[in-house]
Amino acid sequence: MGKVLVVDDKELMRDSVAAILSRKGHAVVTAPDARAALARIADKRPECVVTDLQMPGMNGLELLEEIRKIDAELPVVFMTAFGSVETAVDAMRKGAFDYVTKPFSGDELAISVERGLEHARLLRENQVLRANATPQTRRAQTHRMIGSGAAMEELRAKLAPISGSHGTVLITGESGTGKEVAARFIHENSPRASGPFLAINCAALSSALLESELFGHEKGAFTGADRLRKGRFELADGGTLLLDEISEIPPDLQAKLLRVLQEKSFERVGSSVSQKADVRILATTNRDLAKEVDAGRFRGDLFFRLNVLPIRMPALRERLSDVTELAEHFLGLVADREGGRRKRLAKDALGLFEAYTWPGNVRELQNLCERAAVLASSETISAELVAPWLVAPTGGASAAASGGVVTRLARPMGEPPMIETFADAANALIGVGSNGGSGNGSTAAIASVGDGTGLPSLVCDGDLTLDEIERRSIVATLERFRGHRQKSAKALGIGVRTLGLKLKKWKDESLVPAEL
Repeated sequence: MGKVLVVDDKELMRDSVAAILSRKGHAVVTAPDARAALARIADKRPECVVTDLQMPGMNGLELLEEIRKIDAELPVVFMTAFGSVETAVDAMRKGAFDYVTKPFSGDELAISVERGLEHARLLRENQVLRANATPQTRRAQTHRMIGSGAAMEELRAKLAPISGSHGTVLITGESGTGKEVAARFIHENSPRASGPFLAINCAALSSALLESELFGHEKGAFTGADRLRKGRFELADGGTLLLDEISEIPPDLQAKLLRVLQEKSFERVGSSVSQKADVRILATTNRDLAKEVDAGRFRGDLFFRLNVLPIRMPALRERLSDVTELAEHFLGLVADREGGRRKRLAKDALGLFEAYTWPGNVRELQNLCERAAVLASSETISAELVAPWLVAPTGGASAAASGGVVTRLARPMGEPPMIETFADAANALIGVGSNGGSGNGSTAAIASVGDGTGLPSLVCDGDLTLDEIERRSIVATLERFRGHRQKSAKALGIGVRTLGLKLKKWKDESLVPAEL
């Protein structure tokens, strides 16, 4: 059943059609003329329009043209007298969905409307699926909230009442803790579970593209806008919209987003027609938004609008008891994907996992499990295989497993050394290879010293801060891979999004070249 708008200047006919459709279970709104109909479309957002063809003032064909400016896909069914059939056929050519000839039976009208509603649903489902077809969202759908430790039980207890609400949720936590997974959990256990769930990465798009993605645009609104396009707020109508990395929204868009949260309405780019938005907002960030407000980078009024129902995702180091369960789950996913038998972690390898601090959180564990499952030569994943991949402080789990040092995977002759850690990147910057050899890099601020193992370590003499070392290391890695962000991020052991956020911050502060 759907929401149908009935437009007719004759009250008796209008009420009769409305009664027929109401008896079929549809929610019906009515309008006495075309102008009122346009206002109802913007305000009530019907899924189908049934209109008379001949009306005083703006007739049915003119109304159709105006509707197409608002919604290019809204089904319009015309009611026409026998002598106006040719006009109705012309309306079909101009984008009408169907027409019925007076006098018509109630069933004939109901069938036409139901076909129009089904057509609209299929179009919307297709748009939602296409909007959701991103690497981030596909990956988020590969797992759910895994873990039975105290931290996860506490989190689930907090999420239960929040899921049953319609309020705005702000999910905070470090990168890789599963903020989007929590957002999907909230949606799937909410009253809006049958509606669409859409996600958008606010850090991945420029201000202009982000505005178009969120609010949609009219045909001709800007160069390249060759057709009307619905934004995420329209496509997520009746469902949930996830604004990932909300802290990265530009200031001008923050004001527009605030209006949507306050007034539940928006305009497409290039349009002055306000549209209602029945959308629940979930937002995520790995920043402290309160500090961002104090620094003047985020609007305080928007922060308070978002921070209605706050949730903090625990870091993996705060729930190490879940590592075994998570690792088994990820190894199972790899086995299902590759079609082989599920591999398992040896007891000593599992011990390393449970003692590790996991700076990359669940995402790091997932990546490491996939790497181990692919590279392990037997069905058991040994500690010797995984120890070189665990970046731990001196005396940490991985160091203990490898005699006090963090070993590295060997690389074929002629290839650049693998950059798996920050230390590797810093070594590359100063010209120290991962095999212990040194290059021609400067060591005025960073000295490479031996620790008795034959492998270099890094110490700072005070001329450079850790932030400066990190920045130079990342710039050096980008130069090594000729600006290729995906390769650089993989070499550095961080996500492409994390790399992009760092570069954006440094560019804003004029600390790195704009072309990076």
